[in-house]
Amino acid sequence: MFTTTLNTKMLDNGKHELLQPLIFESKLIDEIIVPAGFITDFASTPRLPIVYWLTGNTSHRSAVIHDYLYHTGTVSRKTADKVFLEAMESRGVPKWRRLSMYRAVRLFGHNHYKKN
Repeated sequence: MFTTTLNTKMLDNGKHELLQPLIFESKLIDEIIVPAGFITDFASTPRLPIVYWLTGNTSHRSAVIHDYLYHTGTVSRKTADKVFLEAMESRGVPKWRRLSMYRAVRLFGHNHYKKN
């Protein structure tokens, strides 16, 4: 579950900077603390009309956690994706949407994951 709220400011490049830490207590791994100053693009949803309409501009908190885990490479990609799914569920994202987004990162996220 999230123990803090998402507080960001939009940057000139369309990305967002965290103004305070975002904390998620995962059942899968230890507490995740995304530090203030972290830069995110939220969910990198393709701008194809139907795809964006179904999944775009949703699950921002979960996407920040996922971006951070991918950026740091502190857990495996598979674990990061499972935490993303867990975080979306904790926020009440409908099952059809969270499974669609989870499958998308499993299929297409490999180019964005930083191995530590």
